[in-house]
Amino acid sequence: MTADAGPSTDGATAAAGRHEGDAGSTPWRPVRGGAHGLVEQLVDELSRRIEQQALRAGSRLPSVRQMAQQAGVSRFTVVEAYERLAARGLVQPRHGAGFFVKARRVRLGGAQPTPERLTSPEQVDIAWLLRSMFRDDATPGTSGATGLLPAAWLDPDLVAGAVRAVGRSAGESFLGYGHPQGYPALREQLAQVLLAEGIAADPEQNLLITSGVTHGLDLLLRLLVEPGDTVLVEDPAWYLIFGRLAAFGVRVLGVPRGPEGPDIAKLEQLAAQHRPKLFLVNSVVHNPTGHTLSAAAAYDVLRIAERHDFLVVEDETYADLHPGGAIRLATLDRLNRVVLVGGYAKTLAASLRVGYLAARPELVRRLTDLKLLTGLTTVELSERVLHKLLQDGHYLRHVARVRQRVDEARQRCIKGLQRLGLRIPHLPYAGIFVWADCGRDAETVSRIAAEQGLLLAPGSLFSPSQSPSTMLRFTVSMIERRDAWPLLQRVLAAA
Repeated sequence: MTADAGPSTDGATAAAGRHEGDAGSTPWRPVRGGAHGLVEQLVDELSRRIEQQALRAGSRLPSVRQMAQQAGVSRFTVVEAYERLAARGLVQPRHGAGFFVKARRVRLGGAQPTPERLTSPEQVDIAWLLRSMFRDDATPGTSGATGLLPAAWLDPDLVAGAVRAVGRSAGESFLGYGHPQGYPALREQLAQVLLAEGIAADPEQNLLITSGVTHGLDLLLRLLVEPGDTVLVEDPAWYLIFGRLAAFGVRVLGVPRGPEGPDIAKLEQLAAQHRPKLFLVNSVVHNPTGHTLSAAAAYDVLRIAERHDFLVVEDETYADLHPGGAIRLATLDRLNRVVLVGGYAKTLAASLRVGYLAARPELVRRLTDLKLLTGLTTVELSERVLHKLLQDGHYLRHVARVRQRVDEARQRCIKGLQRLGLRIPHLPYAGIFVWADCGRDAETVSRIAAEQGLLLAPGSLFSPSQSPSTMLRFTVSMIERRDAWPLLQRVLAAA
């Protein structure tokens, strides 16, 4: 009897021991010394048979002993292969009975899902831009709107090596929750990094590790604002924060941002009229303009914050792309009324969700309690990986290479945009974005571009007022997508 005859134990064993289409009983054997390990080969073989229904639903796989004898491998190899098949949902272990092939899920109508493609939206809003960035066919560098660098510009081997090193040395530490404030050795390392920037942060009193910058900002907003409060933001600014603030029911007011920093007269006016709780600012490598705060503007911001008693949240997400010597509000303020938020996702790996908050001790204690209430601790594995990269000195060399490549791409991108007739009012000093004026309604341009498969980010999304704008934010990695430039030229002509 064969496996095709039904869920017979003997039939399943026979089917697993023969190649597809064999009339005889030649057992399957792995290729030793090949490109794939023994476990992977066995998993692939059995997965293929299940997919082709040589092993039908309900059939029992050969016992571990039988499979090991037939394939000429160890029992440990068979056990691991069976467990991987179970993890993929192809087989189901039954205590005392073995492993059985699971029924395959059938899609209604038999249709295979198709990846969501970029299309012209009914409404150009933040949700559309986020969905488009994370659609199935989206990859960094294939659009003009993403906030990530292409993998080829980063160093996946560097991160993978740190992951392997941590995995070998961490032992039982992965089995616990980790420290509420984050991995202590990483906080010590971050304190040294911040000290080099002139920010004296005690690792126990002033630092909290978060799951990225977005998590840190979310904790701050949960703790510090209530519905009806006023929060000031720069205009333009990072669009995602507008959605978070709206979710908390606060009033969001924009302070115009120039190449030297926020409009000081407008900041003074809004602070006097509305008594804000917070002012969110990109001091170093502003998103989307690439500008950096001047010393005079930094002094004025802190003076106004003290006079009107509000906190300043300083976001330095892109600060490592600055060549050095930038002014930080936290340096001048000594973490009195400034909260510094930073992370490493942009320069290392987007999936390495490790950020930090530097603030005064009382605020760090309250934020730590809130972190525990909302998500317990952060992921110590990622924290240890980042610590390894910082401790060994690999990160400094890596980020210098990334910065050089970004700087070269930005200059080429600027020239390419200018050749197409776009105007750049103030050239960016650093960073991965170019803020350019297309001379026509940017939302219309974005719609037409989406119809052609090109994702562009209109300037209206970067303003809390969402007012019509002629500005577009381009990511400099777009320079390496040659087909995007003639496409962009046609889109601009059509608009």
